[in-house]
Amino acid sequence: MLVKIRHSTEYRYDQPVPYGLQQLRMIPKSSAGQKVVSWTTSVEGGRKEVAFTDQHNNHVELLTIDRGATAVTIVCEGEVSTADTVGIIGQHGGYAPLWYFERQTPYTRPGPQVRQLVKTLGRDFDNDTARLHALSALILSTVQYEIGRTDFSTSAEQAIEAGHGVCQDHAHIFISAARLLGYPARYVSGYLVMDDRVEQEAGHAWAEAHVPGLGWVGFDISNGVSPDERYVRVATGLDYREAAPVSGITFGGHTESMVVHLQVQQ
Repeated sequence: MLVKIRHSTEYRYDQPVPYGLQQLRMIPKSSAGQKVVSWTTSVEGGRKEVAFTDQHNNHVELLTIDRGATAVTIVCEGEVSTADTVGIIGQHGGYAPLWYFERQTPYTRPGPQVRQLVKTLGRDFDNDTARLHALSALILSTVQYEIGRTDFSTSAEQAIEAGHGVCQDHAHIFISAARLLGYPARYVSGYLVMDDRVEQEAGHAWAEAHVPGLGWVGFDISNGVSPDERYVRVATGLDYREAAPVSGITFGGHTESMVVHLQVQQ
């Protein structure tokens, strides 16, 4: 499938910004099941300073906000050719060693809620993938998909307590539980071609676990499937913080608002 993406993010400030720095992880990776055909990023109200590859093989661009700017617009667009690999990414790569992905973070650190989830899952499975698919289904039945009940700072434990969440929460819960079960696991940010719409409110997120004999395997908990040709992987990390499309800091006493326009289509 040839997937066309246009992702525009505009930040607006009520006062001029004296200084700001942003890190972009918005360039898809050419990897198993996908090849970047074309991709561009442009910035208004700021400028790109440097680009580099981080420890996860993510493409990162660092930009500064123009002094005195009251708005910054970042536009990413391009085409990615995808194929269905039934979620299998394969062998581990990148500078971060595999054991790094066994490490819990504030987003994924297991407490009584995650431990009870793993206990409920049980141990009677034919293989690792069957266990992980069962974990994915259990998470979705425990934490229903609902917008507005959590935010970007919600941890896996908090999402289970709330009983509702979005794809970011589902991914954090899966990662937390998978690591507790002994699997290296990581967060994935990217895009999903939807059957019923082109315009979307935000990108998508899912998780990957490292399975003996297969390597990295993807699990979209919110949709109950392993990623296929409809998915475009952009960035990976221990959690949302390491794979966030945009992160950064600004100085001054201003307030900030954000407007996103996203189109994903075949």
